[in-house]
Amino acid sequence: MARIIIDTENTKGTISKHIYGHFSEHLGRCIYEGLYVGESDTIPHKNGMRKDVVNALKEMGIPNLRWPGGCFADEYHWKDGVGDKSKRKRMVNTHWGGMVEDNSFGTHEFLELCDQLECEPYINGNVGSGEVAEMQEWVEYMTFGGESPMALWREQNGRKEPWGLKYFGVGNENWGCGGNMRAEHYADLYRRYATYVRSYGGNKIYRIASGPGTDYGHDRLNQCWTRTMMEQARHMFDGISLHYYTFPGSWHQKGPALGFNETEYYTTLKKSYWLDEVIKHHAAVVRRFDGEGRIKIIFDEWGTWYDVEPGTNPGFLYQQNTMRDAMVAAISLHIFHNHCDIIHMANIAQLVNVLQAVILTDKEKMLLTPTYHVFRMFKTHQDAELLASISVDGKAGPDEWTVPQITHSASRAADGTVTLTAANLSVDKAAEIEVILAGGSYTLKKGEILCGAMDAHNTFDAPRAVAPVPFDGCKDGKLTLPPCSVVSLILG
Repeated sequence: MARIIIDTENTKGTISKHIYGHFSEHLGRCIYEGLYVGESDTIPHKNGMRKDVVNALKEMGIPNLRWPGGCFADEYHWKDGVGDKSKRKRMVNTHWGGMVEDNSFGTHEFLELCDQLECEPYINGNVGSGEVAEMQEWVEYMTFGGESPMALWREQNGRKEPWGLKYFGVGNENWGCGGNMRAEHYADLYRRYATYVRSYGGNKIYRIASGPGTDYGHDRLNQCWTRTMMEQARHMFDGISLHYYTFPGSWHQKGPALGFNETEYYTTLKKSYWLDEVIKHHAAVVRRFDGEGRIKIIFDEWGTWYDVEPGTNPGFLYQQNTMRDAMVAAISLHIFHNHCDIIHMANIAQLVNVLQAVILTDKEKMLLTPTYHVFRMFKTHQDAELLASISVDGKAGPDEWTVPQITHSASRAADGTVTLTAANLSVDKAAEIEVILAGGSYTLKKGEILCGAMDAHNTFDAPRAVAPVPFDGCKDGKLTLPPCSVVSLILG
């Protein structure tokens, strides 16, 4: 029998709610159709935002949303996306599918969406193809409340009061699609651009620098970028971003989202565990230069990346979402919890219709993916205190791709309730678990379980084929998790 031992008197830090953040890029059908349908569409909307999607995301507990990219951020010129929509400049989205971008979803629309979602906006500025003045004026347009050309223009475009904006990224993947820069060159550019990302009035900007590409096999090389940024620019940023995608195959070979075999299943889970090593490597560099712990890691792109669904535009990155993805989400969120002393934010890629999406849409139809259900089931971890815990369990998978059978995390909320989340990663073996709570006595207040075959997924014809159901199978501190399952227990 496996054991999960939780020390309720020993806390390890606060799990920032922003670890449960999300990412929306002008890519495929993420923005257009997925989030925004325009003011004249027959799909129910509020100021152009899909009501069904907004309501589902609020129920899930979305704390922040990153926009406009991604690679798109470093070819996005914000002035093209404000003012009269009939006069906005059109462009070709060269990064993603070569589609025409009409800029009908811009700054006002994004911040309206965040208002409806009641979440923090996180905006990435354009360093790759943009100018310093362009970034300076964007921040002024959004956040300056006095008299200035940008504040006046904002008022003319329908918004007198400034918005509150905390998170601003100075570029994205500037080692690659954001300009193919060397670390030293980006460090100098960052210092220049960030100088003009000013905090106006009571709005304090949390500045985020672009970090390196990360790949477990070459991650020690990627640490050179992190070291350069910490050496040369750390006094000018609050966080540094990291990205890590889980590819089932070797050397970024993706494989199918459906129809995969057990080896591909375990390979994917094993590679999702490498996220822990990536964080350790870069956290060590950050701490070497920042003994006070001020600078945090912003893991603003993560998730699975498979081949696109057959018959879809390869530039749209549309893929199905199965219980395998639910396992990756559980593993990854638990890893972020364990590094909550240095991980302030994480953003799964992407919100709707792209990569490891929590929602898929097909015109007026919408479905919630297994990944969505994990995020909703785990939301009581947000801003809770991480409790010290260990698990003693067996292994699952073939020798080369063996993973622990159980992944888990425990936290205590401000009201004293304890959340325990766990997943049985085995595709064919149930897990008998004894839960030991040291330092307290608790009873089960609410339980939910999500389970299914490793490739179980929802479709528009069967949108609830995979969905959580109540779980009361915790008796005398013992529970049984079926194969390929995720459970959330609220104890009080």
